[in-house]
Amino acid sequence: MVEPYLRQSALAHRGLRRAAGDALSGTGITLSERPFRAMINLRGDAGDAGFVAAARAAADVELPVEPNTTRRAGAVTALWLGPDEWLITAPAGEERVLVPALRASLGERHAAVIDLTESRTVIAVSGAHARDLLAKGCTLDLHPRAFPVGACAQTGLARAGVLLHLVDEAPSFEITILRSFADYLWVWLADAAQEYGVALRTE
Repeated sequence: MVEPYLRQSALAHRGLRRAAGDALSGTGITLSERPFRAMINLRGDAGDAGFVAAARAAADVELPVEPNTTRRAGAVTALWLGPDEWLITAPAGEERVLVPALRASLGERHAAVIDLTESRTVIAVSGAHARDLLAKGCTLDLHPRAFPVGACAQTGLARAGVLLHLVDEAPSFEITILRSFADYLWVWLADAAQEYGVALRTE
């Protein structure tokens, strides 16, 4: 695990703290990086009540069983990735608590707990034109009727593999992406958002 004082976000070289709040021509879109979020990949049998209960006891969140949905409890969110796979996210540093807690709670069950924290980052896209922006590079139907608040989906965005999650009705989307693709996607988003006016932030 990387020591916290040595950490640099995937977009640290972009100087987002200096650019925070700057708007090129309005604020139809706000882009921000949400770095260092705890991310844990969990695999197991959703039909095994013991597995589900053990995961809930350790992470304090229900695992969603309906495809492309999420469940949230406090600051912890569980996102459905597949019939036997979830991504659990939490505030920075919580992976140091959640990973051992999940492994201990699951014990010898047929399950896997993998810490993905250092390999991914989150780019947030919000604003009145957020759906219009994402539609430029994503084939999903993002209309509120098809992709409501709490929905998530693994998809392609500007030819990069991402996990897309609609957080609220603003609308605010969170895009989870591999660190190695984060800069590419950030540049694409910032460029594609020019017509709407874009503000850059860091969190």
